[in-house]
Parts: sequence; C-alpha cells; structure tokens
Amino acid sequence: METNNPTDTTPAAIPPARLLSLDAYRGFVMLAMASAGLGIPQVAKHFESSDLWQRLAHQFDHVEWRGCAFWDLIQPSFMFIVGVAMPWSYASRREKGASWFEQFGHALKRSAILVVLGVFLASNWSNQTSWIFTNVLAQIGLGYPILFLVMGLGVRAQLAVALGILLFDWSLFAFWPLPSSSADLVAMPSYSTLFQHWTKGANFAADLDAAVLGHLPYPDGSGFKINTGGYTTLNFLPSIATMIFGITAGRLLRSPRTDVEKLRILACAGLVGIALGTAMDYSVCPVIKRLWTPSWTIVSAGWAAVLLAGFYAVIDVLNYKKLAWPLVVVGANSIVMYMMAQLIKPWVKQTLRIHLTTAFYALDHVVGLGPSFTPRVQAQGTLFAGNYGPMFESIAVLGVLWLVCVWLYRQRIFVRI
Repeated sequence: METNNPTDTTPAAIPPARLLSLDAYRGFVMLAMASAGLGIPQVAKHFESSDLWQRLAHQFDHVEWRGCAFWDLIQPSFMFIVGVAMPWSYASRREKGASWFEQFGHALKRSAILVVLGVFLASNWSNQTSWIFTNVLAQIGLGYPILFLVMGLGVRAQLAVALGILLFDWSLFAFWPLPSSSADLVAMPSYSTLFQHWTKGANFAADLDAAVLGHLPYPDGSGFKINTGGYTTLNFLPSIATMIFGITAGRLLRSPRTDVEKLRILACAGLVGIALGTAMDYSVCPVIKRLWTPSWTIVSAGWAAVLLAGFYAVIDVLNYKKLAWPLVVVGANSIVMYMMAQLIKPWVKQTLRIHLTTAFYALDHVVGLGPSFTPRVQAQGTLFAGNYGPMFESIAVLGVLWLVCVWLYRQRIFVRI
C-alpha cells in the first residue's frame, strides 16, 4: 500500500491528474455502501401499510434475485469507477517514467493484494480461511490483469473485447444443461425456458465453484459450500466488461472534447445501456446482479455512466467544488472506508449504544427530556430505540466512519493499493 501526502487539504489541492467529480462519486458510493441502507429496510417493517416506506425499503436493499434497485448499483458503480480511474493512474505512472513491464508488474501486484484482502474479509467471521472470491475486492483483483492488458487498445477494440466477454459468459450459461430435477428450478418469471439457465444455485458458475473450490483445503473438513446468496466466483469475468466500460468513460473525460460533448456522450451512452439491458431482460437474458449477467452488466454500467455524468456536470462543469468536499474526503480514502465498514462497524455500533445511552441518561437526569423519550429508551436499553432507531443508529455509525476519513484527509494521509 502507498500513502500520498499533498501539501493542502482543500478539494482544489487534489492534483490536477485526479478528477474531483470522480473522487466525489467514489465517496458517494462508499458512503452508501457503509450506511447499510441507512436502516430504512428495518424502519419500513414498522410501517407495513405505508406505500412510501415500502418503496424506500425496496430501493435501499438488494433485490432477492432478478431485477434492479438503487442498492444493487453500489458494487457496479465502484467497479465502473475502477475503470474510469485507470487512464489517469497509468498516464501518471507513464509520465514518471514507468515502463510497460513495470506497470504490468504493478497491476499483478495490485491484483494479488486485492484477492488476498477479499479472502481475508470473507474469512473475518470464520474460525478458518474461507476460500471465497465473491467479495468485490477479490472480484476486481481477479480481473485486473486482463483489464490492464485491455488498456492499451483503442476504444472500439475495448468495446469489442467487453462485448465478446459478455457473449462468452452468456453462452456458458445458456448452453449449460438444466438441473435434472425440476425442484431445483426457481419460480422466476421468464419468457422462455432459456431463463432457467440462470437458476439460483443451479447454473454453470455455481457448478464450476462446486467443482473447483471444493478441492481447496478446509481444516475442519467442512469443505466448500454453495453461496446461499447465489453469488459466484465467475462473476469476475463479466465484471471485467463493467470496468472496461469505465475505461472508455475515463478516456472520454480525459479527451480534448468540450465539456458539453463529454456530458452528452456519457449521458446518451448511459441511457442506451439502460434501455439495452432492460430489453435483454425481456428477451434473451435476465437482469441478475448476483450472477452479474450480461444484461445486468450493461444496464448497471448505463446507470453508473449517468451518475458519473451528473457528478461531472455539477462539480467539474458547473464548478460547485465546495459541495464535493464531504464526499471527496471519503473518495480519496475509499479502501480505508471499505475496510472499516467490513471490520469495525459492529464495534462502533456497540460502542455508540453504550456511551450515547449512558450520556442520554445523564442528560435526562440533569435537565429531564420528557416522558416521550425516557420510557422508550428504558424499555429497549438503548438510545437507538423506537421505530426510527435503526435509521438513527446507521447514521451515527456512518458519521463516525466519515470523521475518521476527515481526520485522515486533514492529516494528508491517503492509503492506496
């Protein structure tokens, strides 16, 4: 890992080689990821008759299998951003005199670190190493060397590679035998039996995981178990296409085109992706994030492009750079935020419950907060009680993690792989 120490902490002080809107977009994505849906799905359970709360709960949680909600766009946005940043990253290394082989060596090193971190995080709550590669870091790491090799191609060739990957991935599933038992098929609305080739837990990628990962050592003899969420290691293959789409967007933003042209192309490409992916969902391939289907790859990349266009328009074109600062402090240390969200959030949550509740009782003893507050806290033993408690708790935890990023930013410490 590397640390970077600029001489100033204002957004304008970020080196011009970096795109401020990209750091802001990355920060937005990481804050969303760390927020755990802001507790909205839990709050919505208390308001089952409220259509508004149920709609919010749907958007702030992952869909069960087929379809797309806002929450499902977090991971593809992050992977899309990885691609967008690559033209800046490797142009900077080239300017510093790094040869192609040195840059490729760096790509291999980064790939290995990301895969190891992914396995480490997957094993964090286990008593042994869990050989699972569905974590977003491991997924990026598995595809990163290929992504680097694609970097040297022209835009048309890059798009051709991305589409070729998606066609290959579609073929692997579409021509794989269906489960022998109809009981293994999911009750998924489909327009033909073709869609059953993407059945949860009974598809090419799931069978591949069982065949390959089943040979990896587990000290307790438990062996590999199929991912209950339906995620598979092979997701890294179509996700390479997601990152390639990001590379083409990054090259566009680095080009000498006018800002208006860049925004028009980026937004139009995003809308075309959304329309094309949705059309595929009604014809040849279901939109399923957990398998990173080709239709999902295209529709999610479309949404990521539209979001990037929005951030670019507001921050870099309209020059509202001050609005970016709360997001930039996170985006500039995205790996730190991700690791904190994965490793210390439970501790932060428990610590806040203990000390804020104690402070609440002390304040209530001194000034009296009224009968509408104290009984509810006493009943559940925590300040984060009541119907809206999960939301307040999520916001409080997120605030602590954000403050850590602010401190790192002000100390000019940026951790990168």
